[in-house]
Amino acid sequence: MRVVIAGGHGKIALHLERQLAHRGDRPVALVRNPDHADEVRDAGAEPDVVDLEAIGADDLAGHLQGADAVVFAAGAGPGSTAERKRTVDRDGALLLADAAARAGVRRYLLVSSMGAADPPSPADDDSIWGEYLRAKHDAEQGVIGRDALDVTVLRPGRLTDEPATGRVTLAEGPVGHEEVTREDVAATLVALLDAPGSIGRTLELINGTVPLTTAVDDLG
Repeated sequence: MRVVIAGGHGKIALHLERQLAHRGDRPVALVRNPDHADEVRDAGAEPDVVDLEAIGADDLAGHLQGADAVVFAAGAGPGSTAERKRTVDRDGALLLADAAARAGVRRYLLVSSMGAADPPSPADDDSIWGEYLRAKHDAEQGVIGRDALDVTVLRPGRLTDEPATGRVTLAEGPVGHEEVTREDVAATLVALLDAPGSIGRTLELINGTVPLTTAVDDLG
């Protein structure tokens, strides 16, 4: 399976690339900075230098040709401005969806965030965090339900860099706001690629007691 990952140098993305490569898939990492090419290559991915803030959907579609799935794992990152939350976390996700539809790539996984279901209004919270949640909410609303795409939205809990546990709580309903390792998030994304029962669903994820494979199988 050829999987194109937007935000290919992010922490979750690097775990995802290693896991996909390990099972024999062909991950492609979209990276803005060419200096990151060697690191994603070391993770087992093919680097492709693309700036999501400076490319149109038609041109991006050319980078997706031959892909079986796309994953949006990009983010403006800590310390970024409210404007970049909108241009990366929101607009980048919508751009990838537009490009995937043009390229005929149906499978789309969106890494979102806890709290995106009901973000605060700007009047109630004009912080960068509030803007981030609004950007994720708008991204979810903009990609889910598209006829041309088979979308799954994944909302992880508080992210940690601890080793994977292999045990999670994964459900459409609220699961709490506990922690989840980035490595377990990546493993969940890998499993969801092969889980047609997850299409059209928005799932929340934290570490828990259920084996990951069982949690995904239980989605139907």
